[in-house]
Amino acid sequence: MREVDKRLRSTRRVFLRGAATAVPAAAVAATLFTAEASWAAEARNLRPRTLVALAKLARDIYPHDRIPDRLYVSAVLPYDDKAGKDAALRTLLEEGVDRLDADSRIRYGGNDYLSLNWERDRLPLLYGIERTPFFQKVRADLVVAFYNQQDVWTKLGYEGSSAEHGGYINRGFNDIDWLPSA
Repeated sequence: MREVDKRLRSTRRVFLRGAATAVPAAAVAATLFTAEASWAAEARNLRPRTLVALAKLARDIYPHDRIPDRLYVSAVLPYDDKAGKDAALRTLLEEGVDRLDADSRIRYGGNDYLSLNWERDRLPLLYGIERTPFFQKVRADLVVAFYNQQDVWTKLGYEGSSAEHGGYINRGFNDIDWLPSA
């Protein structure tokens, strides 16, 4: 069973180290979701812009502050191979991102989806397409592709399957400390 220390441990040194790495990390993160992102340039079947928009869409659908963008990127990369084998999927994804961009330009005076930096600006666009086959397909695929990554499990505190260890009963299931004792 894993014991979690719930006390916040912060020192000046930890703060300075975090501040020193935050600026470069923010600069790198900003480049992951640009239309010219190098990771998307290797796409063979989808436009690079479509892959970048799908990665940003993945973060908007399943937002987690502590999970790095690279895990969202790895969740959408398989779409490129799938689009090469399925023309209908390719059309669905390309047209879905095009509609998202068109809706964004109408609502925000010429700005496409990728240029919207604030989540509060992108969410109304998602509510506008949430009943479309495009959104339903991406949402359903991402719940598996994103949450099946072991790096995501670590960030969320999930320790993995317990079946091979005899189940959850003797592995911390009964360590609830927020209920009063009976």
